[in-house]
Amino acid sequence: MTEILTDAFLPGLWAGYALAVPVGALAVLLVSVTARTSFRVGASAALGVATADGLYALAAVAGGAALSRAVAPAAGPLRSLAAVILLAMAIRTAVRALRHRGTQEGPARDVLGRPGRAYLAFLGLTLVNPWAVLYFSALVLAGGAGTPGAGAAGSAAFVAAVVTASASWQLFLAAGGAVLGRTLTGSRGRVVTALLSAAVISALAVGLLLRG
Repeated sequence: MTEILTDAFLPGLWAGYALAVPVGALAVLLVSVTARTSFRVGASAALGVATADGLYALAAVAGGAALSRAVAPAAGPLRSLAAVILLAMAIRTAVRALRHRGTQEGPARDVLGRPGRAYLAFLGLTLVNPWAVLYFSALVLAGGAGTPGAGAAGSAAFVAAVVTASASWQLFLAAGGAVLGRTLTGSRGRVVTALLSAAVISALAVGLLLRG
């Protein structure tokens, strides 16, 4: 048990935080979505990111670099499709914000204003990020995903630790977004955060296209 903790769970926590903590466009989007909706929506989005990180960690310990090579041919089309969807989301978010400025539009009218939508959107956005699978595959090849002697228990502990680390950090970001949202309760504040979100979504789409 101690061996699993020190050689699988703790390295999994380290790997999960190392992947999650650097603040990128997706983290900014999570904060802005929570700010203009609710913590419930933000928490659902956070769990979507954590789910994707866990799936990538599981795929890495199960197949490692071989799986990366197998999905490589589909990576380009998936990135292009994701970019188109993101641009559509950005346009809709910006247009809706400008159309309803000066009104008391509620969170439910937001394009990601429902927990289920937010979860699926952030799950998909994280899954199309090629960095995560490369990161975990390299970690497995370097022997950083549990000890061989620990077997399935070690792999499960590693994946669980990655999910724990990712979820805790993403929920922290969502909580920050909820606090920010309480300071932007007016119609102007909602328009500003919606336009910021649209800009971030567009940046994500452009980044996907450039990597393709």
